[in-house]
Amino acid sequence: MKLWSESFADGARIPGEHAFAVIDTAHHVRLSTNRNPYLAWSDAPGETKSFVVICHDVDAPSPSDDVNVEGREIAADVPRFDFHHWVLVDVAPSSTAIGAGSFSHVVTPRGKGGPAAAQGTRQGINDYTTWFRGDHDMEGDYYGYDGPCPPWNDSIVHRYVFTVYALDIERVPLEGRFSRAEVRRAIEGHVLASAAIVGTFSLNPRLAGQGDR
Repeated sequence: MKLWSESFADGARIPGEHAFAVIDTAHHVRLSTNRNPYLAWSDAPGETKSFVVICHDVDAPSPSDDVNVEGREIAADVPRFDFHHWVLVDVAPSSTAIGAGSFSHVVTPRGKGGPAAAQGTRQGINDYTTWFRGDHDMEGDYYGYDGPCPPWNDSIVHRYVFTVYALDIERVPLEGRFSRAEVRRAIEGHVLASAAIVGTFSLNPRLAGQGDR
């Protein structure tokens, strides 16, 4: 199975239009257009009955007093964890691509609705749901795609992994609100094949232009 994008090359920087935020010289960051990138795949097994798409940041720093603090920088060696940006399930077996901006094209304070989504799909909550908890203006359930927004003072370029899974089931057996972890458990034993690509992104001006392999 093969996966590629017309929005960015494997191992290269994700354009700002596909991010939650971009660099702003006056205020560190500003909200961006938050468009989901174009993805396309081929060579899925003939027995495929649906697809799942997941995007996660593998370099999110552990909670720290240094995150987005003026005059400080998050060290490269702090513990890192996965931060999930997109969970899309029940993609039709006839599908071979997802258009840029077809599932997200703006930042939605308090999150986009769900789980029902375009083209008969469903979307899970992403980790902005937890990140914005307690924020009066932004708190809510963030369904679907919300793009990169790493800390603007992180000392490393973040890597974002987009994975498409081909399944032997027509519908992921979950109801209502669900997360990436619940999807991974639900599809265990049903994955026929998968493919992944990696994009990079940073909001640290010192790292601007870096991240291409």
